[in-house]
Order: sequence, then structure tokens, then C-alpha cells
Amino acid sequence: MEAQTYLREATALMFIDPYNDFLSEGGKVWPRVKDVAENNNLLNNLRTIVKAIREAGIQIFIVPHKRWEPTDYQYWKYPNPTQVGIMSRHSFAKGTWGGEWHPDFAPQEGDIVAKEHWAQSGFANTDLDMLLKQRGITHVVAVGLLANTCVESTCRFAMELGYHVTLVKDATAAYTPEMMHAAHVLNGPTYAHAILTTSELMELLPPALPEA
Repeated sequence: MEAQTYLREATALMFIDPYNDFLSEGGKVWPRVKDVAENNNLLNNLRTIVKAIREAGIQIFIVPHKRWEPTDYQYWKYPNPTQVGIMSRHSFAKGTWGGEWHPDFAPQEGDIVAKEHWAQSGFANTDLDMLLKQRGITHVVAVGLLANTCVESTCRFAMELGYHVTLVKDATAAYTPEMMHAAHVLNGPTYAHAILTTSELMELLPPALPEA
């Protein structure tokens, strides 16, 4: 892959579900991803990517899961197993610390926050596709949680919509190494145009913009 693939004006970072419940000590989901995340150097890789993306002048899109509220799914006929679990765990509950952004990855001025997704795809029933198209984005780089659910589903949908999709395999995590293997070795090559490490991505990004 050549460096010019990632043109700053046509590329976006999709940061999926950067909540405290996923990424912070004390989060409801963190204990389930901690081993894989730490083995992957997840948090430091995310910090490296976000910093480099900002310096390169590439647009950041936050792609958030629905923050749980007591009335969620009450009229749904077929909530999926994850949604059933959320109803008991109250993951990313609205108005709680767990449903707030991890402090290192909170949106900054100029970042775009898409509408919250209800299941796994950041595109389904949200404005993400419209927002990307309004910015002329053709290439999306995906990081965040979870590798085999929201990241995979969002990226599959992006491919179906015609975007060039890049997965950064050490900038995500899942509950088990087997799930990571499925996400990146078995399933990823069926829809992603590139599957990179953080260091490989750094080599391909445009140079940092001069400081104002």
C-alpha cells in the first residue's frame, strides 16, 4: 500500500465506542477486555493514532454505541443477546461515568460525533454515512471496541457502502484472543482493504501539518 492512499482530505478516523466502560479501570466492560487490551498495548496505540491523525489534519469521527436508558428495547420484539445483556448490565448508561468518554479520547473541537447506534453497526439507523459523504471521505480507518462486534459490523457496512476500509488490529480489543483472531485473520480479509498495525499506519499517514 502506498502512502498517498491516505489523503488527508479524503480520509477519516472512525473511533468506535470510546467509553469509560470499555477503556477505563472501573468500567463495566473493561475487566472482560483488559487482558487482550494490555497484550495489544491498546491504550497507548490509540493515543499514538489519535495524536498522529490530529497532527496530519485528518478528520476524526466518534462512532458511539447507544447510551443505555431504562426505556431502551422495551418495545422491541427481538433484542439480540448483547442488547439483552445491556439491559441487565446497563453498559454505557446515560448520565453515568461509564457512559462518558475516556478522558484521553473525548471529542475535541472539530471532531464529528455521529448519532448513537443501537446494535453493532455504526451506520445502521445513524447519520454516519451522510456525515462522511458531506466531508468527501472515501477512506475510513477503524479503531475502538469491540473488534469482533461493533468494529467488524461497522467496517463491513462501510465496505458495502463503497468506502476503502482499514482495520488497525492493535488499536482494538475483544474478550478473548480467539475473538481477535476471528476478527482480523478469518473475517477481516473478507471485507477490509488493509489490515495494519499502529506502526504500519504511522508510516502511511500524511506528514503533520505545520503548526499555526
